[in-house]
Amino acid sequence: MSPAPTDAPEALRAENIVKTFGAVTALQGVSLSLKQGEILGILGDNGAGKSTLMKVFTGYQPPTSGRLFIHGTETSLRSVDHARSLGIECVYQDLALANSLSVYHNLFLNREILHPGPIRLLNNRAMRQRAAELLHDIGVHIPSVDLPVERLSGGQRQAIAVARAVNSNARILLLDEPLAAMGAREAGLIIDLILRLKQKGGMAIAMIMHNYAQTLEIADRIMLMQRGRVTYESQSAATSVVELMEIVRREYREMRAT
Repeated sequence: MSPAPTDAPEALRAENIVKTFGAVTALQGVSLSLKQGEILGILGDNGAGKSTLMKVFTGYQPPTSGRLFIHGTETSLRSVDHARSLGIECVYQDLALANSLSVYHNLFLNREILHPGPIRLLNNRAMRQRAAELLHDIGVHIPSVDLPVERLSGGQRQAIAVARAVNSNARILLLDEPLAAMGAREAGLIIDLILRLKQKGGMAIAMIMHNYAQTLEIADRIMLMQRGRVTYESQSAATSVVELMEIVRREYREMRAT
């Protein structure tokens, strides 16, 4: 896996992001940088603040304080639609697919191609053709784009959800536990897809992950979050599962001692 170029432009930068919910502080001054063509793995246990950070980046929740830069421009995200207009897409664990609809209908969900003219009917032929071309282009292999999503495997459904984000012209792709509850074969399919997206289009990718070994295999850099703070950052090649586990154990011992 080739690392992102060191001179690649920043796709996303966060400076001292704080997010509070009443008396609870979910994010305590989180800063990060994500370059085009880079994969960042965001690690941490439940409650570390990872999902809250993603919601800030997608415009779903505004930060209480801090600064956010998208492609070098300071930006206050007003909504999810605003974030999408800037090329930010997120694939959540539930995938948000319509299981009874076909693969190609899911790829064009809420952005359907219509026939021209006064009666705006769905142009199924065009959507079917473009869906097949898109999946071929990013290396996703399924029997037919006419299949309902519910007939696909878990890995194939995850691939369709990622492909839908690509079809939305995403430049920054956020993935929430993309390998959760997958066997080795299906996880391998998604890992290959993520690496192809990085290499093919220079997409900036940030992934919430729990599995340290898988993260170190995929990501250029990793960032460990604990209790709403970034407690460790490293190039993946410069750390190990053993080192990361020791950091977590040390934090746990300190919490028990207080």
